[in-house]
Amino acid sequence: MKNLAAALEELQEDHQWRSRNLLSSAQQIEPVINGHKVLSFCSNDYLGLACEPRIVERYVEAAKTFGVGSGASHLITGHHACHHALEEELAEFLGCERTLLFSTGYMANLGLVGALAGRTTTVFEDRLNHASLIDAALLARAQLKRYDHLAVDALHRQLRASVGKDGLIATDGVFSMDGTVAPIEALQKLSDSFNVPLIVDDAHGIGVLGEEGKGCTESCRRDDTILVGTLGKAFGVFGAFVAGPGDIIEWCVQRARSYIYTTALPPSVAEAARTALALIREEPGRRAQLLEQVAYFRQCAREAGLPVTSSKTPIQPVILGASKTALEASQGLLEDGILVQAIREPTVPKHQARLRVTLCATHTREHIDRLIESLARNCTRTGEDSS
Repeated sequence: MKNLAAALEELQEDHQWRSRNLLSSAQQIEPVINGHKVLSFCSNDYLGLACEPRIVERYVEAAKTFGVGSGASHLITGHHACHHALEEELAEFLGCERTLLFSTGYMANLGLVGALAGRTTTVFEDRLNHASLIDAALLARAQLKRYDHLAVDALHRQLRASVGKDGLIATDGVFSMDGTVAPIEALQKLSDSFNVPLIVDDAHGIGVLGEEGKGCTESCRRDDTILVGTLGKAFGVFGAFVAGPGDIIEWCVQRARSYIYTTALPPSVAEAARTALALIREEPGRRAQLLEQVAYFRQCAREAGLPVTSSKTPIQPVILGASKTALEASQGLLEDGILVQAIREPTVPKHQARLRVTLCATHTREHIDRLIESLARNCTRTGEDSS
């Protein structure tokens, strides 16, 4: 076994050390972190629903009625009427045959890919896919082939070289560290041409993108595209789901190990998620406000000369290069009372360390102005120091 003390010391020397921030307040724009109130641009609570009073009230009511735990897996006694109702409402919202609840997005991807793929399957994945999709293919003992980010032509060549073999395409919808959006229609065409199922993990898109908040596949929704979504980001709650054709969902019920062998979500969480779904459908103004804040941030960042990318989603990376530079910038922001996490390898490729800014509907222009001012000062300063 590796000398862990030496390995940990090496992480610190390479600026790869990670530590946990201690949250002692509700998940909100100005939380108390490590004993201090800060302005946060780190949350995935995109629509500000984590503390929405109507959701909290329904959660409390349901907990009083149904208790705080489900007590068992879905296939024993844990599948509650609340879960069933949420699955049906999500299916109706997304326009698919069925959905299936999982405890987390990670477990949803492990279960789905594990159910569909095996030793004879080649899983084709975007190089910047979330770790859960990569791990899912490896744990399924499938052959994993990765293509360059968004490179549809490269994927086409890989598929052509594997004609006649069992295959599966898996991609993020919105990429969590870059904010880029997968070329869904092009991927669907390849899925058709080579008769290979397509999985889209739209954890960061559902609830945020599209006129109705149905995510990056809203304008090109097809029955045979398999979606993975989360309830812990735009929904502000917890849990995840797989959405798609009825036979795919039933196969997951029968064969997805991370569904079969784990305790179901508490019914109260499912009820909170049902309320969140209703608000996402009934209050499009939240989504509009979020996208306005994204546009305002991008305008201000360009005017300030900040190294932002082309992302038009709430994920706005500020690419700084070296891990040390990103850490110093993050610390400088924190000294200004602003929390923006430095993202380093292996989460992102080497020399692409960044500040990952995430915007929420509850941010104001004043919040963004304060962020831009601090970014301009700290990013410039760290860039000069590291040159």
